[in-house]
Amino acid sequence: MSLFPPATCPRLIVKIGSALLVDPDGGVRRAWLEGIAADIAERVRAGQQVAVVSSGAIALGARRLGLPKGGRASLEDAQAAAATGQIALSQVWAETLGANGLTAAQMLVTLDDLEDRRRYLNAAATLDRLLGLGVVPVLNENDSVATEEIRFGDNDRLAARVAQAAGAQGVVLLSDIDGLYDRNPALPGAEHVARVERIDAGIEAMADRGSASGMGSGGMVSKIAAARIANAAGAHLAIASGRIDRPLSAEARHTLFVAEKTAPARKAWLAGGLTARGTIHVDAGAARALSQGKSLLAAGAIRVEGSFARGDLVVIAGPEGRPLARGLVEYPSDDVTRILGKRNEEQAALLGYAPRSTLVHRSHMALL
Repeated sequence: MSLFPPATCPRLIVKIGSALLVDPDGGVRRAWLEGIAADIAERVRAGQQVAVVSSGAIALGARRLGLPKGGRASLEDAQAAAATGQIALSQVWAETLGANGLTAAQMLVTLDDLEDRRRYLNAAATLDRLLGLGVVPVLNENDSVATEEIRFGDNDRLAARVAQAAGAQGVVLLSDIDGLYDRNPALPGAEHVARVERIDAGIEAMADRGSASGMGSGGMVSKIAAARIANAAGAHLAIASGRIDRPLSAEARHTLFVAEKTAPARKAWLAGGLTARGTIHVDAGAARALSQGKSLLAAGAIRVEGSFARGDLVVIAGPEGRPLARGLVEYPSDDVTRILGKRNEEQAALLGYAPRSTLVHRSHMALL
């Protein structure tokens, strides 16, 4: 158990990409999957609670329905393939885990299930109960009903959000690559990055867009986004190759993204949010104040993007456009526009009502 042993990681999330589960012809790679199931069973017997985020439904369904482009030629094809393939995917997981004495449970979620606070808490409670019972939850995005506007788009970020909801200490993204490289690994001289202590602009610049297999939807950009979400919630995240047998027990090269100090649950949820309604751009002084743990005031705001209502999730971006924080805004976007750059004593006349003390209060904000 080279990655995240039970002694230091009581609860683990394992994400498995489509190209690992499904061969190019659309069939299940059963022998490989049986090895993963054996790895999971070994960890469960050692006291670790494990949940799986499994891709593969669209690829499996496309084969059964004879759909072109792996079922991704249109949204309607993807939804039909997902509905058909999910039942096959669930069956093969139940069989392989069952052969190792484990009970599998299926959970299908949409973006809204984890972005809406109440539904998120319900999903978290279900996960906690299943794991506490020794069950292995197998999760996937509910692609049969998801649309482009309300979907994760890849299971990397879904796995990170699941880790957050489950209170996991570790996430393993098994993929067709063994971690992060300083440039596209196909280029000469590309060097593997073994450990990332902080995700900054330099790390993000290393990401190579695209999925090498052509079967999945997540490239390195989505994996770094997932690492940011997981790390903010106090979970370490590893990108490791699944192109080997028994990858959860093998000693193999990988990239580890080291978590920061665990954030309070509400702030971790805010930091991991994916559906911000707009962006408030701030000046350098406001950016410094935010980094010191202060609230955002109208005086430091310089520009607004998007249309949002009071209480919506917004991104706060610095002078160069880099996201600094996420938070729940105290005003609708039209009113924010009216008071940009204005001090509190000037705001009442512009708004026609008594102003609130902040645009985004620090209690409802998470730094990125």
